[in-house]
Amino acid sequence: MAEIDPAAVEQVATAARAARVASRRLALLSRADKDAALLALADALDAATDRIVAANGDDLERGRASGMPQGLLDRLALDPQRVADVAQALRAVAALPDPVGEVVRGSTLANGLQIRQVRVPMGVVGMVYEARPNVTVDAAGLGLKSGNAVILRGGSAAESTNRALVEVLRTGLEAQGLPADSVTLLEGGRDAVRALLTARGLVDLIIPRGGAGLIQTVVTESTVPVIETGIGIVHVYVDAAADLDKALAITVNAKTHRPSVCNAAESLLVHEAVAADFLPKVLAELSGAGVALHTDDASGAAAEAAGVPHQAATEQDYGTEYLALEMSVRVVPDLDTALEHIRTYSSGHTEAIVTEDRAAARRFTNEVDSAAVMVNASTRFTDGGEFGFGAEIGISTQKLHARGPMALPELTTTKWIVEGDGQVRA
Repeated sequence: MAEIDPAAVEQVATAARAARVASRRLALLSRADKDAALLALADALDAATDRIVAANGDDLERGRASGMPQGLLDRLALDPQRVADVAQALRAVAALPDPVGEVVRGSTLANGLQIRQVRVPMGVVGMVYEARPNVTVDAAGLGLKSGNAVILRGGSAAESTNRALVEVLRTGLEAQGLPADSVTLLEGGRDAVRALLTARGLVDLIIPRGGAGLIQTVVTESTVPVIETGIGIVHVYVDAAADLDKALAITVNAKTHRPSVCNAAESLLVHEAVAADFLPKVLAELSGAGVALHTDDASGAAAEAAGVPHQAATEQDYGTEYLALEMSVRVVPDLDTALEHIRTYSSGHTEAIVTEDRAAARRFTNEVDSAAVMVNASTRFTDGGEFGFGAEIGISTQKLHARGPMALPELTTTKWIVEGDGQVRA
């Protein structure tokens, strides 16, 4: 690995030391103080809507000029309603229980020692992410509520938007008597990112959020502990015992509600017993919504008969996170084949089964090894807000520490507190 520019190393070290000082202050705040600050930050974002949207317009203009795909432009875009939604997410976080100080477990030992495991902040959390400016605010809000300082490295595509957002947040924090360095935007090129990833001892945790390339780079290059948030190669399986009206609504919603996000469905599996009835309807509706269909032989024949445009699916299609109005389709002979297909191509994010057969649903939930498994519900519900967690910091597809939507508890660790009365060990 090439040597990191010393100037970038010093930049990150300076930011991390300031964030460490801020984190010590945040760790001692009461819930009332944190909630008041979150509500004030939400109001500050609302008041700065015009400024934020204007900065976002600059980013969108550059994105279009560079040929950014429509799905990524959608992720990048902020209009007044989306800014209001981002501010409202901070208010939702303020309404949530404070995890800091929660006793996870405890007991009194036979020797009289009282022990308890208590939630405490991580300290300094680094976020590396792409063209999702809402992540900037979500990370800052969740960091504040959980007592952590955050160092944010957003993608260059959202440079102007992120700068405007962080300026509003830092000013708002100072107005509340809190350290501005609770939220820091890291600027600079690739060396700045590498310096952040290798700031072991200064940064406690790195969370990447973005495409497969970004996540893989962070996981392989970081010497700081990483919580891996994975891509979403997400499946909807329509079982032989499915209610086909439910299946139609779920499939179309999972694919078209917001195709540029990680919980959007990318692949549709249909049991052959219902394919003749279901495929003409669902393919026509998906195509009518602008979805490009990548079909196997059986679903392709159904598309031909229904006059629906399609193209033959390749092996690569089944393992692709499109993040756009595209979807692979396959007809399967049984549940076993559906499960094997998902085991082969899933990214471990979210899978859904549509069925009225409880035994099939149980097998699916027991055998699918993903962070979230849906029964008769859209995959779009895999989301911290939808789960009632408030805003989320990401969706973890790994199995250590956190899995699925990560919110406040996942941004804490624990410490053991032991209280005695002079006991010594024999």
